[in-house]
Amino acid sequence: MVGCLSSMELTILFLSLIFMLFISFRTCTTISQNFTNDSNDLKALNGFYKCLDSDIVDWNITMFSNYCTWSGITCDGLNQRVVQLELGSRKLEGKVCESIAGLDQLRVLNLSQNFLKGFLPDKLFHLQNLEVIDLSYNYFEGTINTEICTIWNQVRVFKMSGNFFYGAIPENLGNCSSLQHVCIDGNDLLGSIPNSIFKLQNLSVLHLQDNKLSGSLNKRVGNLSNLVELDISNNEFSGTLPDIFGSLLRLKVFSGDSNGFTGQLPVTLVNSQSIEMLILNNNSLSGPINLNCSAMKNLSSLGLSSNQFHGPIPGNLSNCLRLESINLARTNLNCSIPESFKNLQSLLHLSLSNASLYNLPATVEVLTHCRNLSTLVLTLNFKNEELPQGQNLEFSNLEVFVLANSQIKGSIPKWLSGCKKLQMLDLSWNHLSGTIPSWIGKFNNLYYLDLSNNSFTGNIPQSLTMLLSLQDMNFSLTKGTVAGFPFYKKGGNVIKGPIPQQLSGMTMLETLDFSHNKLSGEIPQSLVKLSFLSKFDVSYNQLEGKILTGGQFDTFPPTSFEENKGLYLYQDSGSMPSQPAQIPARPDHEKLEIFNLPFGFGAIAGFLITVAMCFSSGWVFS
Repeated sequence: MVGCLSSMELTILFLSLIFMLFISFRTCTTISQNFTNDSNDLKALNGFYKCLDSDIVDWNITMFSNYCTWSGITCDGLNQRVVQLELGSRKLEGKVCESIAGLDQLRVLNLSQNFLKGFLPDKLFHLQNLEVIDLSYNYFEGTINTEICTIWNQVRVFKMSGNFFYGAIPENLGNCSSLQHVCIDGNDLLGSIPNSIFKLQNLSVLHLQDNKLSGSLNKRVGNLSNLVELDISNNEFSGTLPDIFGSLLRLKVFSGDSNGFTGQLPVTLVNSQSIEMLILNNNSLSGPINLNCSAMKNLSSLGLSSNQFHGPIPGNLSNCLRLESINLARTNLNCSIPESFKNLQSLLHLSLSNASLYNLPATVEVLTHCRNLSTLVLTLNFKNEELPQGQNLEFSNLEVFVLANSQIKGSIPKWLSGCKKLQMLDLSWNHLSGTIPSWIGKFNNLYYLDLSNNSFTGNIPQSLTMLLSLQDMNFSLTKGTVAGFPFYKKGGNVIKGPIPQQLSGMTMLETLDFSHNKLSGEIPQSLVKLSFLSKFDVSYNQLEGKILTGGQFDTFPPTSFEENKGLYLYQDSGSMPSQPAQIPARPDHEKLEIFNLPFGFGAIAGFLITVAMCFSSGWVFS
């Protein structure tokens, strides 16, 4: 066959072979250099990938792949070793295998906000170069490894929030002297805060909320002189708050709501010059509200509701000129709003429900001077008083106005018509009379209206049918998610267990949103009875079984049920369920195509010679 080729063709073939040999040798050399340094990383990544039940976009697990170009991976420039693995919010499913410990140069590991589950491998805690680990908001379980910080000596950020860890916080955690952020909230941790944590002089963020921690708050918290955020809310702490805040000169956030704290507010706390957010709702604190706002110049959010404080509201509260949110609901204040509240020009949210307030006309007049006020909740106050009708009252930025269950008299005041931004109006369970004004139909943003259980007469205005936001329920408060306020705080929960059957007894229920939690079991069949239900959302949970049909459930979009791997929808015609959407198969690698004989012959010959040279030089795949 060769004898049939012309001299020109032989020359071209020879040059093609020489060119392919050169390219192949360069490729072999490059691959050899790379894999000599980081073949262990490739093994580790391959093992990590195999333990997943889902795909990762742009990952191509082959021995020739340059994983430093894969999404979520950062390598150092010198040795091409993996130093960062950041795969947060990728909807990853499966487990984390111990092969990940093969990434022995890893400095940053972020697998947060996925659907990973199971126990963490012990070898993960042997990565001695690790500086940041974030495994928050997954489904990991078990105890936090007691060997933690035995080898870790460079860890700065430790985040395992929103999982299923249980047991005590390891005493060894305090041995990570470089720790700056510790976030292990939203688990099932028990016991007290270990003493070793109070040795962490670099600690700036300590989040322990939403656990089952108990005991008193240790005075040694005062040793954490660099602390900026301390959140111990929703636990079982008790006793008095220690008077140690004078040594926490950088503390901006202190949240201890929903515990069992008693006694008065510590002197050093109410004189703190650094505190910006003070949230102690739902405790058993007592005494007067004795904040020193001459010192607390930076206070922007105050939550002291559901305690045993007694009044009055301190007049000097208005000296906290940066206050944006005040919640003093369910306290025995027994007073009227101080005249000095006119100075709170930054105030956005005010809740004083069930606080034994009186003098409604003066309260409304004073609060009109708070020009930025958007949320005003005054329920269960001003009994038998009359709602003021003054024409000069103006709340141009008001979005939420709740004055329910107060037995107030009068009619719906004209000044409410000037609240063009109103989204929620609740005047229910009062003694209001007269007609429902037609101008309520001009509130383009109003999506919640409750005027029930009053003494109104006349017809329901036709203009109410024109309220666009009552027709389209896709409307939300723009500023209604302030800490300490119970209204419309969407998400942020870790609710577990089944959906209660008893919910079907709430026959007037219109909205049921359980999204982004950890609910399990089936959707109760009895919920089909909720004929007024207009919004239902159980997305991003662990529910299983069939999606309900019939009633209002025929109107809910598929997004209401997404990200529940065990849910399925019955077909209209038969009894067999249609299976949940399967995870797409990982794509096959592209096949090599040979386009013509001379090039193909050169490529094959070059490849074979290159492989032979690679093996003869001592390099092998590992």
